[in-house]
Amino acid sequence: MRLLLQKFKPVGGFSQILHIILLVILPIVVFVLVRLGFVQLALSMVVLSKWRMIAVRPRFWPANIRANAVDLMVGLSIVLFMSHSSSILLQLVWTLLYASWLLFIKPASGLFMTSVQAFIGQLFGLTALYLVWADGPSFGLTLMTGLICFLAARHFLDSFDEPYARMLSYYWGYFGAAVGWLLSHWLLYYQTVAQPTLILSTLGYGLAVIYYLDHKDRLSNMARRQIIFIMIAIVVVVLVFSDWGDKAL
Repeated sequence: MRLLLQKFKPVGGFSQILHIILLVILPIVVFVLVRLGFVQLALSMVVLSKWRMIAVRPRFWPANIRANAVDLMVGLSIVLFMSHSSSILLQLVWTLLYASWLLFIKPASGLFMTSVQAFIGQLFGLTALYLVWADGPSFGLTLMTGLICFLAARHFLDSFDEPYARMLSYYWGYFGAAVGWLLSHWLLYYQTVAQPTLILSTLGYGLAVIYYLDHKDRLSNMARRQIIFIMIAIVVVVLVFSDWGDKAL
């Protein structure tokens, strides 16, 4: 506990102290609200916990919102996962995972941990989207899928000081939207994971690993071929062995 408090030692006065307290109690409050059936209030608590995003001049809001987008996606997704969990034990597991995210994963810096944050944000965001909005309009699924992919890619690329981060993020967001639009017409699930989530997570993780290794000058031709082969193999298996028979456009 002492090391944890040192890690989050307040440097900004009362607002920083309040922020630390909120980090500690937020998962507990969210758990209690979900147990009481106030899911919307729990979602609101996650959003309100990011009040410091707009506690600056309005011209800084877009940058702050983009910088905190992955954290918001993870928090909102975990609340939705809690609300769809069938047992209190599973809800407690999600509570512990949320606390771990807030206290250890989110504050971590460095290229590797930032990459992990981006991957978790996209995975959780897409999973939650297709979990709660499976019957939503195709346009909405397409838009939200593209937005989640864009924000996760921007979080990932910005940590590398990539000069084309914005353009590459738009490309990945557009690709994600295209996959979401196409597969929303034949929406299939593997347990609770939708097919677009599985495909985009596989491709996103593979491309991120290639980019990361190349940035570290550790990407050999053999490693590149192996990663690409694994990506293609997983996607082909998913597409070929899916039950398309009773799905209509």
